[in-house]
Amino acid sequence: MPNRLFVALLAAALAFAAHAQEKKAAPQVNAPAHKDQPAPGGKLENQHAVCIGCHGIPGYRTAFPEVYHVPRIAGQQPGYIVSALKAYKSGQRSHPSMRGIAASLSDQDMADLAAYYGAPAK
Repeated sequence: MPNRLFVALLAAALAFAAHAQEKKAAPQVNAPAHKDQPAPGGKLENQHAVCIGCHGIPGYRTAFPEVYHVPRIAGQQPGYIVSALKAYKSGQRSHPSMRGIAASLSDQDMADLAAYYGAPAK
């Protein structure tokens, strides 16, 4: 079990580092659906950086735990984002990196991230 936590934290750190390098080379590519909405502050400012590190790279594929396409989350329905994060936190979804990230989020954190990345209400 400690190995899974280590791997999840390592994956998050690598995603953050990739994002930092990408940010130097190009503007942010996965802006929230609400263009006038500022990035979340406090704890969620760091979490935003973790999210954007994978979910903000067009066509990004990850190699852990297997190769797959990482979905874009900007513009997704907020309810779906919260539901997905809760499923990772509870273990219903099994991706190790996402489980590690979601485990640190409160219900309010999830709602705040979903509101930031989510599609505007119609």
